[in-house]
Amino acid sequence: MLIDDLLPRFDFREIHSVCVRAPSRVILDCAARQRAKDDPLVSLAIGLRELPARMLGLSRTRPLDLDDFAFLGRDRDYGLAFGLIGAFWRADYGLLDIHTVEAFRNCDSMDVCRLVMGFTAESTSGGETVLSTETRVFCPTPNVRRKFTPYWYAIRPVSGVIRRRMLARIRRQAENAIQPA
Repeated sequence: MLIDDLLPRFDFREIHSVCVRAPSRVILDCAARQRAKDDPLVSLAIGLRELPARMLGLSRTRPLDLDDFAFLGRDRDYGLAFGLIGAFWRADYGLLDIHTVEAFRNCDSMDVCRLVMGFTAESTSGGETVLSTETRVFCPTPNVRRKFTPYWYAIRPVSGVIRRRMLARIRRQAENAIQPA
């Protein structure tokens, strides 16, 4: 799996899945086009997460979205991965500017986390495809892990809602894309 190659060691992990009646190629194409701004509830959650940064004058020009992730690769019609490197517990996320898989792999900063969000699409014998999204986070030092842990447990429930809503949107888009006109 692509995510195994990109982040084989990790400290935190979240996985969600959904069955989709569409080919994996179509599903992964839809996954690659997902944006938080397309879902009002997700936009609200991100806005609330970023409220402290705005109040402290550290706000970003636009809310965090998939465009901020580095595209890390696509394994044909089986997998897709995006990555971030940052101090996610900070009000401003502490993101490093990475744009390529090489920059992601070669980052040697020991005061930030590496995060990979991957999608996999596996065909079933029943003609459906199981779409899964997995998020992994690696903390390079015990100090970074101590800083990230409370943040993870605070955002994980909301992250789960965001991922499940994203999977539902991808399913609708993929199934609609293959419907005859």
